[in-house]
Amino acid sequence: MQKILEILQTIRPGEDYASSQDYVSDGLLDSFDLVTLVTELDRTFSISIDGVDIVPENFQNLAAIRKLLEKHGVNCES
Repeated sequence: MQKILEILQTIRPGEDYASSQDYVSDGLLDSFDLVTLVTELDRTFSISIDGVDIVPENFQNLAAIRKLLEKHGVNCES
């Protein structure tokens, strides 16, 4: 989870991602940020997130991102 937070902080530094339950609704991420986030997740974890998975619901919060990564075989224990 720490690595996910680090990636989010590179996209929009200074935001409180840990306490938000909906990054898009809370204004922490916009559509361009989601594309950047997908690119960084793909690169960092050596995965390829399918286009059908690139929906706001999969990037709402840390738990949603973690679930998406686990679906792609990433171990998110830390």
